[in-house]
Amino acid sequence: MSPRTPSDLTVARHGWVPALVAVLAALLVMGVVAGLGLWAAGAADLPDGAFPRVVAATVVTAVGGTIELSGDAGALAESTAGMTVIPLSVTLAGALVLAAGFLRPLRLRAVAGAPELAGWAARVAVLWLLALFGLALGARQTFAVDLGNGTLGDIGDLFGVAPKVGFEADVPLTLFFGVLWLAGVLVMALLVSRGAPLPGRLLRFQESVRPAAYAMVVLLLAFVVLGVVVALVVAVNRGHSAETLAVILLGLPNLVWLALTLGLGATWTGRVQGPFGLPMPHVLDEVLRTKQVSTLNLRTLAEYDGRVWWLVAVDAVLLSAAAFVMAARSPARMRAWQHAVHMAVALALTVLVICLVGRIDAHYGLSLLGVGDVGGALSGDLFLKPKVWTALGFAVLWGLVTGFLGALLARPVRRRGETEKEWAA
Repeated sequence: MSPRTPSDLTVARHGWVPALVAVLAALLVMGVVAGLGLWAAGAADLPDGAFPRVVAATVVTAVGGTIELSGDAGALAESTAGMTVIPLSVTLAGALVLAAGFLRPLRLRAVAGAPELAGWAARVAVLWLLALFGLALGARQTFAVDLGNGTLGDIGDLFGVAPKVGFEADVPLTLFFGVLWLAGVLVMALLVSRGAPLPGRLLRFQESVRPAAYAMVVLLLAFVVLGVVVALVVAVNRGHSAETLAVILLGLPNLVWLALTLGLGATWTGRVQGPFGLPMPHVLDEVLRTKQVSTLNLRTLAEYDGRVWWLVAVDAVLLSAAAFVMAARSPARMRAWQHAVHMAVALALTVLVICLVGRIDAHYGLSLLGVGDVGGALSGDLFLKPKVWTALGFAVLWGLVTGFLGALLARPVRRRGETEKEWAA
């Protein structure tokens, strides 16, 4: 038997089996998180065995896929529906597992060629698209709508109208956004991991990009951990354990990363009408449940609960800690103003991503023979959107200040680079 060459070992480490394990592990974790969250929210009681399909739809939306809502109310009725929301708890769980699976064969490597990395990523992508295609095909279901005992119910009984609503994954869009999500996860994995190899041409960028990327991931995860602690404390003191578990497993990052931007000074606009509700503190629902579009920021929240000003202090502490981590992982020769610029750019990009994935838009309406939602239970509107440029401006300002502060705090623990003189310069 001839000994295996280094190239053979590389192929084995980057073969189809490790790629399949990484993809299946990520989807399994996402399915478990989504399933437990939906079970805690009461979705296990859905009729017609719809629970697995709802879980599939949740996983699809978690990776950027598109779920189309449909309504069939017959010739005598009209229905409209739409929903855009990403369950970021499911997204985060899948991203962490998939990133770990992608990086595992690359560990203990200093440099990897671009063709090698591209080939490994391509294997993962092919299997990911196949799995996502099957998942999207299963994400479809139709439900009957109960018109109730009011005017709409009487008209429905008179004309024999039985409205139905359903959901179905848009397969092409799901595959498109799913592969974009995958690309983002793999790129971030390479940027965050200090031990992951990079092509030789990109090595010169790792000193400035990797510490900042790592610091932002630490910042986002710190907010999630803090949110879990707060949610558990609230559940213990006030009950509602099932609802709290549903929020943790489905939308906790939606909440805590929104709080991060609000603490920076960002402003969101939104409205809640009808049966829709937000899986968030009651104060948010109070601010947004108005006839007109509401403004959501620290000032408007403080009118209902002055404790929201603590978000500023939390942001200051965690951003300073993230800036310290970034500076401590950077070369000693890097100056304080450079850390400030890197932190500002990284935080602005992070806030931009939060603004893109944290927005919510959901609506549903039903009218029968021109009679709309008489009872107030068959239509609703919910949306939450950021003022992006304001949020980015505050992010840059906070990044400059905390980046400079983190650089000063990291001075005593410098351990990469030549001399202290170069740092002081």
